[in-house]
Amino acid sequence: MEINTIEIFLVIRYIFFVYAITTIGSYIVLAIISATETIAYMKKNSFVNYKEILSSTIAPSISIIAPAYNESLNIIENVRSLLSNHYVNYDVIIVNDGSKDDSLEKLIKAYDLIKVDFLVNEQIPTKPLRAGIFKSTNPAFEKLIVVDKENGGKADALNTGLNLSNNKYVACIDVDCLLLEEALQKMVKPFLESTDTKVIAAGGVIRIANSCIIKDGKLIDVNLPKKMLEKGQILEYIRAFLLGRMAWSRLNGLLVISGAFGMFDKKIAIEVGGYDTKTVGEDMEIIVRMRGFMEEQKEKYKVAYIPDPLCWTEAPDNYKIFISQRNRWTRGTIETLRKHRKIGFNRKYRSMGLLSYPYWLFFERLAPLIEVLGLLYFGILVALKQVRWDYTAAFIIMAYLFTVLFSIVAILSEELTYHQYKKKGIGFNLLKIAFLEPFAVHPFIVYSAVVGNIDYYFNKKKKWGEMTRKGMTNTEKK
Repeated sequence: MEINTIEIFLVIRYIFFVYAITTIGSYIVLAIISATETIAYMKKNSFVNYKEILSSTIAPSISIIAPAYNESLNIIENVRSLLSNHYVNYDVIIVNDGSKDDSLEKLIKAYDLIKVDFLVNEQIPTKPLRAGIFKSTNPAFEKLIVVDKENGGKADALNTGLNLSNNKYVACIDVDCLLLEEALQKMVKPFLESTDTKVIAAGGVIRIANSCIIKDGKLIDVNLPKKMLEKGQILEYIRAFLLGRMAWSRLNGLLVISGAFGMFDKKIAIEVGGYDTKTVGEDMEIIVRMRGFMEEQKEKYKVAYIPDPLCWTEAPDNYKIFISQRNRWTRGTIETLRKHRKIGFNRKYRSMGLLSYPYWLFFERLAPLIEVLGLLYFGILVALKQVRWDYTAAFIIMAYLFTVLFSIVAILSEELTYHQYKKKGIGFNLLKIAFLEPFAVHPFIVYSAVVGNIDYYFNKKKKWGEMTRKGMTNTEKK
């Protein structure tokens, strides 16, 4: 009996060890591919004249769709930002999703809006309109369309925008995000370059705007926040976008485009039924569904990703909101993977089924749970006095140093490419965060994921997840 117990402990130990080594190996491979792709992208686009794209009369038409719910604090500046884009052929559709504040009234006053008759091609079922559809009497705001509807959630609001849009592509964005002036022409470029392979969606780098100075819908100055949580999220975003998603795009295995800003082929988005209103992870779910549709149609396709920083968003600045947000992300991932489980390990779906799905399942979906199980297992070993402390110390140090090194590589990638944080001392500050983040931020991510799993399986009242905004327009130096 004693031998069997020892053997069981050895097997469990080897499982955890193999999982850890595989995780580290996958991160290294993805980082190398991402770095190679980023260098190639920057060389390829160093001589691109984006003015030719934005000034061309044959530039493809784009609708920016921005759902808004109780965004009174930021709505005027954010709409101004969306209307300031340097692109010739686009419109902005603001979907006021049953807001209970004075968002609509502010928009009507600021942009001289009047109610109009507007033909809506309702290809996707949505909640009915409330006050109706508005356009501006001011020619300066002719690109703006505001629709007021009953509350149905973000996915339902995006579907309303899809129904209203008459353009070829749609750029879905959180209304509280700041879109840079050249974002549309940079994001549409992969669609224009595609020949035999159809680009069905594209994403770009999202940056955190906390403590940055924004005026008249434009990013004036980039600052580093003071709070550890905000700094940790900046580092996390740099790692995820620069050392992860570029690689998955190259492998044609990208399963998610940030809900903060992404561009889609509207025809394909509508053909698959639009956004799923029954999930809290609608941004990931629609990409997986669009990809599955293209695989089943046996068409060549791609989900593109570019390393340009195109959009700045406000991140949680306290742990309560942060945990709520990450809880929702966890539940969204679980919902998407369960809903599309037929894709997993299925040769019919090629790299998506044999590479992307397994990776997201084992190294995204299950990683926090395996980490917690590892800690519990370690506690049992300590209680049974079965720990080799020399091996344990070596393993913990190795894991910690790898995490720090990976973060440092991400910071160096940012410094050597787009270098958004130019002020003296910010780079050094980020390096310090690389050493502290595993203790100050990561445990809360793991906790959020565990609670997200509990909520998904045992909490019948599945909430969206609180994300209270303070407003980016107030982030000026004091």
